[in-house]
Amino acid sequence: MQLTYWAEYAWLDPVVEPGVVLEVSGDGLLSAVRKGVDAPPAGAVVLRGLTLPGLANAHSHAFHRALRGTVQVGSGTFWTWREVMYQVASRLTPESYFRLARAVYAEMALAGMTVVGEFHYLHHAPAGQRYAEPNAMGEALIAAAAEAGIRLTLLDTAYLSSGFGAAPNEHQLRFSDGDAEAWASRVSALKEREGVRIGAAVHSVRAVPAAQLGTVADWARSRSAPLHVHLSEQTAENAACQEAHGCTPTQLLADHGVLGASTTGVHNTHLTPEDIRLLGSSGTGTCMCPTTERDLADGIGPAADLQRAGSPLSLGSDSHAVIDPFEEARAMELNERLRTRTRGHWTAAALLRAASADGYAALGWPSGGVLEPGALADFTCVALDSVRTAGPLPRLAAETAVFAATSADVRHTVVGGRQVVRDGVHTSVPDAAGELAAAVAALRS
Repeated sequence: MQLTYWAEYAWLDPVVEPGVVLEVSGDGLLSAVRKGVDAPPAGAVVLRGLTLPGLANAHSHAFHRALRGTVQVGSGTFWTWREVMYQVASRLTPESYFRLARAVYAEMALAGMTVVGEFHYLHHAPAGQRYAEPNAMGEALIAAAAEAGIRLTLLDTAYLSSGFGAAPNEHQLRFSDGDAEAWASRVSALKEREGVRIGAAVHSVRAVPAAQLGTVADWARSRSAPLHVHLSEQTAENAACQEAHGCTPTQLLADHGVLGASTTGVHNTHLTPEDIRLLGSSGTGTCMCPTTERDLADGIGPAADLQRAGSPLSLGSDSHAVIDPFEEARAMELNERLRTRTRGHWTAAALLRAASADGYAALGWPSGGVLEPGALADFTCVALDSVRTAGPLPRLAAETAVFAATSADVRHTVVGGRQVVRDGVHTSVPDAAGELAAAVAALRS
């Protein structure tokens, strides 16, 4: 069955066009994109405002959503924040994780996100006991994304050590498979299906012994799957890596064959010039998570230098201090302005590209994040008549969206041609706020 959408305005990279028809084929792809159509065709779904390609959340830890508000009390560091995170992780079951993740993914759809990369390391029961279904937690996330109506790349994460070969601590027993071979055996049982890709992740050079990094990388490459890794998020990680291996984390990954065009480093905050060269020359991507990086006082990563060196940029909401792709996009530019005291490092089009096509590519969906024939029929529509977005000329709608809109301005979200959000309401999770409140409250009891 073919569907037709008419967009009042649409961002067809790199410009905004008025009156754009988006025709969707029965297989959920865009069969035609026609410009200059002044009025909606008969039977077309009308999208008032600015229609953008689907937005990609390239880095998520769904259960961290339960920390919002709690970890903003008082002061501390990443390491004190981590202790609170461990407490939440200790309470989750496959059933409660499904309920929480379903609501979190619905929140993402309401924010205009159409695909999420879930950096998933909460694999086992408390104390490391195995569930009867070894991938029960991963399957819960897959089911949650399906019900919330967004695409999922499950980045199943190897997390084997508390730090450079040390045994996992009591909290990390839930994360560890013992060694990389056991990790690979478990994750190989996960199957891709409609709307789902299975990828891999190295939690960090702290959490996967150097001799086992290649096993994870080889598993991903043998399946042409995306591979992600937390990289140099903390200066303490860099110092510990220097002490253990006499090199930076980036050099260690390079030495063990982890870098490459299918790999994305998450954060990439505290890098040397040689690190930047290694990442850029290998085509390794960079996923910036500005709202989390500032919430945890991690620092401002060298995103502009990385992109100039050849590292494609994507964006993620990570710990979900907020879930707002527009805030992530503008924060990358505004952070760079603060760091350099100059303006205009990225155009609105470049920031939208990081939030859409480049994020899709980082998650293993190369045909997504664009509005063109043959692409995935994933798109989102932003109001241009809210108190935040009203006023600017329509030709500046992309700049308005990036630098003024928030997730509250998203009116419609379409995935595979199907409306997941209609008029600001999720079609299958209509009370997403109530479900979030209930799921988070259950983890406190």
